[in-house]
Amino acid sequence: MIRRVGGNLGHRAGDTGDVAEAAIALERDGYAVLRAVFTPTEVAELAAEMEQAFAERDAERGRSDRDEFRYQMLNYGAASLRAIAHPEILAAIEPLLGEDCHVIANTAWRNPPDFRGGPWHCDAGPHVPRPADVAWDDRIPYPVFAIGAHLLLRECDVVDGPTAVVPGSHRSGRIPDYARVDEPDFGYEGRTPVLLTGAAGDVALFVSDVWHRGMPAGAGGRGRRFLQCHYGRRDLAQRIRPTAEVHHLTDDAVARADSPRLRTLVGLHDPYFYDG
Repeated sequence: MIRRVGGNLGHRAGDTGDVAEAAIALERDGYAVLRAVFTPTEVAELAAEMEQAFAERDAERGRSDRDEFRYQMLNYGAASLRAIAHPEILAAIEPLLGEDCHVIANTAWRNPPDFRGGPWHCDAGPHVPRPADVAWDDRIPYPVFAIGAHLLLRECDVVDGPTAVVPGSHRSGRIPDYARVDEPDFGYEGRTPVLLTGAAGDVALFVSDVWHRGMPAGAGGRGRRFLQCHYGRRDLAQRIRPTAEVHHLTDDAVARADSPRLRTLVGLHDPYFYDG
């Protein structure tokens, strides 16, 4: 647990009785689920806003699943902007990311009933990489740099292909073994995957370093609907819009950045994790 001390970060010492249980679970296990955060009326408003985004905005980025998502929802919807600032979500993430954490990505997802899922992975990171034979010292709280939130706008049960996480894997300092990324029962230190199922209005939270995947939908799947928001420490740059659109350079500097490494050095990165 951390807190801001002026312009720096400090360890949150002493009793954590005032800290949300979800924050403790995120630090310990890498995930937590908040139940009934949003009312049916709020869910309906968010769902309508999302459907409008899909109807009015073209698909983005050259991905094979590009028709399943729309980026930067906070720029297009008042309900989305309000939702990502819900006090219960902030109470869970601020003890880990700091009271001045910010949104680094905000995406609407509309997966089909035959959602095929994906491989085990972690989002960016791991932020503290280390060899497999080097154990983490439990006296040091494992640092968290980014947290993903899925604001469920439709019930997500086992048949719908929920997100699965491997508890404790955020502490591994490693990415999942490429040879096993499609195994459904992939685990870490004896802990097996947990499915983040939930009702409309629930919010599933997971640390960016935790191994996770979308599970394949089963027979009778309804298709997933959720507003995704990634929160990062103040030190992490926002990725709500791609750097080709939003950067700190003059036109002349952009023109002079004439090699791939020079472009990334001055901040012109190709879209990757989180990037909108």
